[in-house]
Amino acid sequence: MATTKQNLPSTVFNVEVQNHELLKLAYDSYLANARLSSATTKQRGEVRGGGKKPWKQKGTGRARFGSSRNPIWRGGGIVFGPRGNENYTKKLSKTSKRVALRQALTLANTANKIVVADVKTTGKTSEVVAFLNENKFTRRTLIVVDEKTPELLRATNNIQNVLLIRANYLSVYHILNADTIVLSPTAVPVLETWLAKEEA
Repeated sequence: MATTKQNLPSTVFNVEVQNHELLKLAYDSYLANARLSSATTKQRGEVRGGGKKPWKQKGTGRARFGSSRNPIWRGGGIVFGPRGNENYTKKLSKTSKRVALRQALTLANTANKIVVADVKTTGKTSEVVAFLNENKFTRRTLIVVDEKTPELLRATNNIQNVLLIRANYLSVYHILNADTIVLSPTAVPVLETWLAKEEA
């Protein structure tokens, strides 16, 4: 399971990166699309209590109030709070995503973070751990394959800082966050076929 060097296709792993603006957009888009709208607040009509008028309308010298659930009161409703239906998604065109992925892979290749290796395992975690230790992959490692096999899934699921992903589901977020990217030999042509496209 030793690593090997391979000439990666220049159309994907050696493109011009003029600026990092598109990379930032793709990175933020991944995080935004994974964000859940789970936070909810109650408006004044949904807060329990407040049915009785706190004090009479006139004669007390205090401001008139009809409910203790007024938003300016403690325990009252929330004004303009999250309602659980917010849409945080950010859209990028297919062409922009491919360009951003090529740029991210180019930066990773320039920084010598990409290694072409075939991670073979019978499903034992110790085999993958031995492979990582042998090649000194001790930090965040991204393993990119063309297909996830049950053996690879079982062997990598419980290893900290190791992420197994199919080539077709690779994202800028995964690439930029990885310290080492292990590409299987069969994943390279998949990436080349997918990312070399220019049409949307």
